Amino acid sequence: MTSRQATVPAPAPAPGPEPTAVDPGTGRDAILRAARRAFTQRPYAEVTIRGIAADAGVSPSLVVKHFGRKEELFNTVADFGPAAAELFDAPLDMLGRHMVVTLVSRRRELQSDPLLRVVFSLGNRDERSLLRDRFHEQVTDVLAARLTGPESTLRAELIAGHLLGLGATLSLHREGAGADATPEHIADLYAPALQTLITG
Repeated sequence: MTSRQATVPAPAPAPGPEPTAVDPGTGRDAILRAARRAFTQRPYAEVTIRGIAADAGVSPSLVVKHFGRKEELFNTVADFGPAAAELFDAPLDMLGRHMVVTLVSRRRELQSDPLLRVVFSLGNRDERSLLRDRFHEQVTDVLAARLTGPESTLRAELIAGHLLGLGATLSLHREGAGADATPEHIADLYAPALQTLITG
């Protein structure tokens, strides 16, 4: 080879598969979904960080990184505030429909009900009391404060009962007609009763 000849660079190696990094947000959401299922379906003493991690498809260390100990994870799961904020984020004259569409849509996205764990929790008395107290404070009381007119607390309790009843019905009939119906169609049928309690 002469000095005038260009040196041909060696061919670059074929690109390998891109490394799959765990998205912290997605990992956190998966952990929360798994924790909600675990704490709802089994007594607190039987729930383990390792079991939640396996259900979420992450490592136990990632669960600890996001939430710390099991007690702290339970307290996060027992927080109904974000779900209530999303459910009640509409004007009163449209709130019934909004709540139904949001609840059904979130159930399908999260594969768990945002409120129903307050009813089906199998924890001990202290854990059930904590869930009930949080539910009253963050769901029923917040809704009652938004309602106008007489008996706002009673109406808020009945509305919460309707929402829990809807979640229970969809859980009991997982492969029923409701599974094929759109959230909007379910709202067409279910929301008027809620709206009557909201606005009278």
